[in-house]
Amino acid sequence: MNRTILALTSLVAFGAAAQQTIGLNHDALFPRLERDSVFFSLNAPGARQVSVTGDFSGPMTLGADSLWHAAFPIAGPDLYIYNYNVDGMTVTDPANPYTVRDIAHLFSYFITPGTGYLAGNIPHGSLTREWYHSDKLGMDRRISVYLPAGYNENTDRRYPVFYLLHGMGGDETSWSELGRATYILDNMIASGNAEPMIVVMPNGNARQEAAPGETTEGLYATTMDRSVSPRDSFEGSFGEIIDFIDSNYRTVPDAAHRAVAGLSMGGGHTWRLQQLMPETFGYYGIFSGAVGWKGNPDLMKGDDPSLLPASPLPRLYYIAIGRDDFLYPLNKTFRESLTKAGIPYTYEESGGGHVWTNWRRYLTGFLPLLFK
Repeated sequence: MNRTILALTSLVAFGAAAQQTIGLNHDALFPRLERDSVFFSLNAPGARQVSVTGDFSGPMTLGADSLWHAAFPIAGPDLYIYNYNVDGMTVTDPANPYTVRDIAHLFSYFITPGTGYLAGNIPHGSLTREWYHSDKLGMDRRISVYLPAGYNENTDRRYPVFYLLHGMGGDETSWSELGRATYILDNMIASGNAEPMIVVMPNGNARQEAAPGETTEGLYATTMDRSVSPRDSFEGSFGEIIDFIDSNYRTVPDAAHRAVAGLSMGGGHTWRLQQLMPETFGYYGIFSGAVGWKGNPDLMKGDDPSLLPASPLPRLYYIAIGRDDFLYPLNKTFRESLTKAGIPYTYEESGGGHVWTNWRRYLTGFLPLLFK
């Protein structure tokens, strides 16, 4: 009898916890999109000063409806992040359930139509989190693996592999969450603009097992400093990731069917992997890359032969960066070195700076060039 009462009590408690937000007001005051503008509304009674921060920045005004309002032009289809600042305190939008983490900061977000960053009525791939053991780094580490639609059904088919690397402060979830990589891949593969491929998103921080809060370290403060690792430690252990993928997935294990690309720090990793493992990958993408980074970009000189790709040269060496990116001078010097050495590369230059808007764009431009 006691056992039965305990079980029933547990079920009641579980039900209450699982539905504890039922009585709350869920009427959304989402940012409203109209043509080329976005309209924000916030219910902040008693606030003296309210503003929007993030991809949009500016003050809000208190309306006759007792809500704070602001409107901004939209540059084009994209994923936009924002927060509110209420009397000096930054908060996510309480009426928007969609949030995303960037390093230690949480942002509300919305996506405008026409981006390719949303699920379509198409075949979908799958995303898994895998653990592998690294002898060289002395720990179990986690990677994210995207499998294209049909992978589990087409058991006789083998696939090329694309290794996609994050930037400083990121982790193995960055490209799938902030980068919307799985949606981009689903849509581009379905439209025929990209080959079906396995995409591996490792944790590029050699001192970390996995994303914050999901490791044996428990909960800790997330900082950029946790990305800093001894030179070549991540690149030097990269072969273990490749071996794990080739052993556990149906890959085509040669350079013609392997690609690697990364943003910022991941672009620096990509540049260094080409030098250390020139026969491993056939395609390289450097997005706003920290190329030649040695702690200070001013140390990079245009005639430094150590910056150049090793032989054999890859099938594709793709470089992309925004004109307002703080790494633009570094990349300009690097491109001048390649040109002077007669090394071919594909270059894309966009507006904007060191932002996810550009990195999603570069991924979209890079994918159609792979495995041709």
